[in-house]
Parts: sequence; structure tokens; C-alpha cells
Amino acid sequence: MMHLKGYVSSQKLQKAFHPMGVIHPTQISTSPYHMTLQPEITYQTHLGFGGAFTESAAYVWSKLSHTKQQLIIDLYFSKDGLRYNMGRTHINSCDFSLENYTYVQEGDVTLDSFDLSREDLWVVPMMREALKREPHLKLLASPWSPPGWMKTNNQMNFGGKLKPEYQHIWARYYVKYIMEMKKRGIPYWAISVQNEPAATQTWDSCIYSAEEERDFIKNALGPIVHAYDPQINILGWDHNRDIIVERAKPLLEDFECAKHLYGIANHWYVSEAFENVGKVKSLFPDTHLIFTEGCIEGGPKPGAWYTGERYARNIIGDFNNHVEAFIEWNLILNEQGGPNHVKNFCDAPILADPKTDEFVINSSYIAIGHFSKFIEPGAKRIHHTANLPKGLSGVTYQNPHGEIVVVLLNESHEKTQVDLEIEHQIYPIFMDEHSLVSLIFTK
Repeated sequence: MMHLKGYVSSQKLQKAFHPMGVIHPTQISTSPYHMTLQPEITYQTHLGFGGAFTESAAYVWSKLSHTKQQLIIDLYFSKDGLRYNMGRTHINSCDFSLENYTYVQEGDVTLDSFDLSREDLWVVPMMREALKREPHLKLLASPWSPPGWMKTNNQMNFGGKLKPEYQHIWARYYVKYIMEMKKRGIPYWAISVQNEPAATQTWDSCIYSAEEERDFIKNALGPIVHAYDPQINILGWDHNRDIIVERAKPLLEDFECAKHLYGIANHWYVSEAFENVGKVKSLFPDTHLIFTEGCIEGGPKPGAWYTGERYARNIIGDFNNHVEAFIEWNLILNEQGGPNHVKNFCDAPILADPKTDEFVINSSYIAIGHFSKFIEPGAKRIHHTANLPKGLSGVTYQNPHGEIVVVLLNESHEKTQVDLEIEHQIYPIFMDEHSLVSLIFTK
């Protein structure tokens, strides 16, 4: 017989990860809603969870007391926290920077002036503290924009394109970034080609068509990065799900491009068409799918529960469509949802006020934790069949040491009973309205 322990968080309880009482198995189902687990059928291997070390996040973190700094690092990267083992940084500035900046002087095609000292101010110190908790951090670097002089619009903001004559220099720029970070004791696992290559933003942005991204990868970025280090993984697209299939196909159908690509990255803005991500996997079974950015737009939402539900719904939807990792956006922001050099304020799992040296934990932090605390790197997603009411969803994994993990989300206004069946035993799970449950089955 399996032994079951569970943890619940709910809007009603106002508690996080509250231990559930003993749940005894039965032989008879008493609910019309059920989920049957089939561990013998497996899917993708789980890589982990993480967040972004933006300049804004690192700047806010730096303004807190040493005690609060360490507590926040522990909340994310320690074994008692969210157990993050992944992270993302931006090459040059992004919207969540204090201003536009690059690492080279105007017009320096040699890149001899390359200088990463800007990141030494705030980002590198924060990353080093995270690496103390998780030495095997898988780090992804993404550019928002090349230096303005490399672009058709001669500025970092408002889109524009990479000028063809700068493709090889720009590719070398990624390598310089990776090399300089490595000198600082910060190794990189992956890069993406371009953050949101289909979006002309008022902030740092650069546009590629699918064909332009394909040609840049196969003619410049792939060969130059992999000549430096064949182990650096390259992710394409790094944008929303709505057109992920049509953007992924030209990259993965071209052998010379695809041989340099580890996988396709997605964000959650605009669309929750999770099935589109699954279609990429169906068309290209060998590619890896990584979620690389999502946040609550429009400024801070302290105390809101629906924000956490959005996180949980997106994790479940993507993971059930073969996504292997979830990397959130800013690790921490201030009480305004910044700083942000174009006032594109957002929410974050942790919001801090450096003036008072206080911070709040949002429901998004709790939602991520219902997955990241229990689904271990190396876990395999397992098959389940389900008959669930509207507003209730779930995902199922088996950890490397054999534990079965089930995470259920109830977004409805109704209390619900779901009967979980595993090894011919039925476990009745009672879920409050607007709640999250993590269940761990052991032998």
C-alpha cells in the first residue's frame, strides 16, 4: 500500500503548505471526479524551477539589510525554500534595468572595450549568494537588444533589427558575456537567441522573422558559440505560445539550424494555448521545451490570490504539454513593481520596501512552491487519466527515488472531492475552493 502525505494552501485558510490530515485509501470511489495514475507510462524529464536575476531585482535586493538579503536567497534557493536550481539573466539592459546600457563603447567592432563591471554592481553579488545555496544552478542568458549602433533603428528601444554586417560580431558578444561571467565564477548552461523577437517594445527590443532567426543561428550564433563551448545550449523563439508552432518550424526543419538548437523557449503572455507547445513536441520529438518568462503585468498585486492561480494553471498546462522547466521573471521587485526604466511595472513573488527593510510574499511564491518543493530535478512526468470539473486541473510526476507527486489546483468557487486511484487503491482528496494541494505517495 502507498503512504500519502499532503500539503494545502488556500485563499480561505490564509496558510501556506499546511499539512493535510491522514488520508486512508478505500476500495470504492464516492465522487464523480477522479484521476487515475499510471506510473508505467512516462514523458519528459523535469529540469527544475528558477527566476530572473534582473538588474532591477538585484538592485532592490542590494538595498535590503544583510539579514533580509540572506533570507530572500534562502526563500528561493535553499532546501527549505523553493529549491530553485535555475536562473535567467539579460545580456545588456532590459526593461527591468535602471536604464539602457551595453558592455562596449560605441562602434567597437573588435569588442576590445567589453566591460561587465555594470553587472558587478548588483547582479553578480546576488548570483554568487544564490550559487552558495545551489552550486549547480542552471543559468540562461538572453539578450533584449544589441547595442543601438548594431541595429537598423540605431537605438536599443522600439524594436529595429540587427544589421546583417554585425551578425558575427553580435554572436561573439554572447561568447564574451559567457567568458566574463565564467571568470566571476558564474557558469552558463544556455542562451536564448533573442527575448521576444516578434515584439516591438518601448523598451529594449530587437525583431527577427523566423527566417532571420534561423539564418542567424546557423550562420553566426550556433557556429561561434559552439566553437567556444559545445556544451552551451541554445534556445530559439523565447516568446509567446500563440505562434510558437509557426516560429519553431523554420528553425527545427532546417538541419543546419536545428543541429545548434537545444530547444524552444516560451512565455505566457497573450495566450494560454498550452496545446500549441505540445504541437511543437509532436512535430519535433527530440526538441526540449523550456518556459523562460512569465509575470503578472500592471504593477504589484500584494495579497491577491488569483495571481498565484495563474502561475499554477500555467505550470500545469505547460508541464502537461512536455515543458521541462519553469523559469519565472523578476525574483524580487520594490513596492512599486520596479524599478523599471520605462515604467513597465509588474508583480513578483516577493515584493520589498528597502526604506522599511520589509518584504511580502505573494501567492505566486506559494503557487510555485507547490510544484518546486516536491517535484525534483530528474523526475519523470507520468500518465494520468482524469474526469475533473471545470476549474480543477492537475499534473503528476515520479521523482528519481520513486515518490509519486500529484499537484492539484482548484480555481472554482466550489469545494470539490477528487478520488485519486493508484495501484488499485482510491484516495479521496477534499479540496477547498481556490486551493492548491501537493500530494506525495511513497511505498
